[in-house]
Amino acid sequence: MRFALLLVAFLGCAHHPRMFSPADDKAARSVLDAQLAAWNRGDLDGYMAGYAKSTDLVFTSGGNIRRGWQETYDKYKAKYGGDTATMGKLSFEILSIQSLGADGAIVLGRWKLTDTPVAGGGVFSVALERRPEGWRVVHDHTSSNP
Repeated sequence: MRFALLLVAFLGCAHHPRMFSPADDKAARSVLDAQLAAWNRGDLDGYMAGYAKSTDLVFTSGGNIRRGWQETYDKYKAKYGGDTATMGKLSFEILSIQSLGADGAIVLGRWKLTDTPVAGGGVFSVALERRPEGWRVVHDHTSSNP
């Protein structure tokens, strides 16, 4: 009997490793949904809130590699401005979300930008990481259709 009580106490204290859950999938999608909504209301700062505000952020596009949140923000601002007239209308199609352990995920999707002089479309893959402030994009690779 004593052994059974010790075993129950031990199992109750045992650490259960965290796993990527359906709630994490939903949280990752919510980051992209919030970015989409911010973009479509001309809110570049709101869009950028989905990225980790870190010098470790990596953004690749058009054969260029940008490092850090500020460099990424500056490039977006220079190319798209900060209002609906220049940012246009953005849409995403999420094709898949693949977990990378408990605290990471890769999102694969398609993007389309209309109603702007820099309209286009293509594919993207973003790596999201669970951070103290929530899920954030830490690596973005976006390519344009030819």
